[in-house]
Amino acid sequence: MILEASFVLVIVFGMLFAIGVPVAVSIAISSLSTLFLIIEPQVAVFIAAQKMVTSLDSFSLLAVPFFILSGIIMNNGGIALKLVNLAKLIGGRIPGSLTHTNILGNMLFGSISGSAIAASTAIGGVMIPLSEKEGYDKTFSAAANIASAPTGMLIPPTSSFIIYSLISGGTSIAALFLGGYVVGILWGLAVMAVTYVIAKKRKYPLAPKPSFSEVVNVIKDAIPSVMLIFIIVGGILTGVFTAIEASAVCVMYSLFLSMIIYRTIKITDLRRVFIQTFEVTGSIMFLISASSIMSFAMAFTGLPAALSSFILGLSDNRIVILLLINLFLLIIGTFMDIAPAILIFTPIFLPIAKSIGMDPVHFGVVFIYNLCIGTITPPVGTGLFIGSNIAKVNVEDVLKPLMPFYLAIIGILFLITFVPQITLFLVN
Repeated sequence: MILEASFVLVIVFGMLFAIGVPVAVSIAISSLSTLFLIIEPQVAVFIAAQKMVTSLDSFSLLAVPFFILSGIIMNNGGIALKLVNLAKLIGGRIPGSLTHTNILGNMLFGSISGSAIAASTAIGGVMIPLSEKEGYDKTFSAAANIASAPTGMLIPPTSSFIIYSLISGGTSIAALFLGGYVVGILWGLAVMAVTYVIAKKRKYPLAPKPSFSEVVNVIKDAIPSVMLIFIIVGGILTGVFTAIEASAVCVMYSLFLSMIIYRTIKITDLRRVFIQTFEVTGSIMFLISASSIMSFAMAFTGLPAALSSFILGLSDNRIVILLLINLFLLIIGTFMDIAPAILIFTPIFLPIAKSIGMDPVHFGVVFIYNLCIGTITPPVGTGLFIGSNIAKVNVEDVLKPLMPFYLAIIGILFLITFVPQITLFLVN
C-alpha cells in the first residue's frame, strides 16, 4: 500500500501540474489523495489542516512579508535609474560598457528588490534600447540582461534562503545570506567576463568618460540606495540585528528612501503597495502550508528515504552523487518555480547531501543556484520569456547568444559545488 501511495503522490501531482492547476493546489490535492489511501479520510483531513496551520507558526517566516514589502517599495520608488547611473560609472570604461552597465544594474537592483523579473524589466527596459542605438546587437543585449537577472535571487535580501532555512530545519539565514552574496557576485562576474570577450571581438564602443562633477552627482544620488546593502550585511555581521529583524529594517529604510529622500512614493500610494504585498505573501504562505502536507505524506510513505537509497545505490562516489543532484535540480528548475521546488525537494536531497558530508549552508546555496539557472532556460523559464519580451526579440533568436553565458554560469555551478570553501569562507 505504501508503494502504491507513493505512485499516487507523484502521478496525481504530475497530472495536475501538467494541466495548469496552480502549484499549491496541485500539492494539496495530490498529498491528500495519497493520505486517503493509508489513513482514514477524516483523520487525513484533520492532520492536513493541522500541518497547514503549524507550518506557518514560525518566527523565521516573519521575514518573508517584510522583504517582499521592501522589494515592492523599491520597485515603485524610482530606484532603478539611480542604480543604472552608478552601474554606468563602474562599467563605463570596459569594452561593451552599456552591457556591463546592464549586468551591474541587475546585480544592484536585484539585490535591493529581491526580484530577478523586476531587475530584468527595470534595468533591461532602460539599457537595451540605449545599447541598440549605440550599435549593439539586440539579441546579445537581451541575452546579457536575461543571463544576469537571476543574481537578484542569490544576492540577499531574498526570500528563497528564508524558505530553505525553514524547510531544512533551521539552517542559519545569516550564513545562507553570506554564501548567497559570494555566489551571486561570482555569477555576475562570469556574465561580465563573457560580455567582455564578445564586446572586445565585436569592437563595441566605450561610454564617454564622465566629468568629475558627473561622477560626484551620480555617487551622491546612488549612495542612499546602495547603503541598504551595507546596512543589512553590516547589521547582521556585527550582531546589531538578526537576519529576521533585518527584514523590518529593510522596510523602514525603503520607506525612508522612497518617501523622504527621493519623494517618489506618496502616502496615497501605500495602499496599492500593501495590497501587492498581501497578494504575493498570501500565495507564498499558501504554498508553504500546502507543502507541509506533502512533506508529511512523503515522510509517511518513505519516499525521500527510498529516493535517497536509490541515488546512493547508483554510486558511493561523492562527485558522482553531486553531479546527479545537480543534473536533477537543473531539470526541475526548467519547469518549476523556485519556492515550490525548495519546499518539495529539500526534504529529499538534503539528507543525501548530509550523508556525503555536505554542509547544509553549502548545499542550500548550490541548491538555489541550480534553481535560479532554471528561470532563464527553456521550456518554461519565466526570466527567459520576460527578458525576450522586454527586448522585443523572439525567444528562439536569443537562445544562441545565451549559450556562452549558460556555459559560464554552469562553470561557476561546478566550481561552487566541488570547492565548498568558496561559498563558506565568509561564513567561517
